[in-house]
Amino acid sequence: MERLYEVMMIFDASLEDEAIDGWLKRSSETVSGSKGHVVSIDRWGKRQLAYEVDHKREGNYVVMTFSNGDTTLDELNRLLRLTEDVIRYKIIRLPDKLRSSVEKQTSKLAV
Repeated sequence: MERLYEVMMIFDASLEDEAIDGWLKRSSETVSGSKGHVVSIDRWGKRQLAYEVDHKREGNYVVMTFSNGDTTLDELNRLLRLTEDVIRYKIIRLPDKLRSSVEKQTSKLAV
């Protein structure tokens, strides 16, 4: 059974939407290349950070839900850690109880 994960990425607020789209495409390709698949991408937009990070007070928040492939977590971790465009990120494993509710939400979106 594939496990579901969620990654929240906070991009630099000064980035253009095209640059963020490029990073999301690269992240999606990393997940797909590792035999996983992206379930959903939710853009929260520009928000104020809870505290200053690297002298920045705002960031663009994006949440991506994906299923785990062979090396998805390691590759995605490496990709996000090496870029300066991502201020912070956090990858969590979703509980198995939430799996069915996430699948229902994505099936509604697919219709």
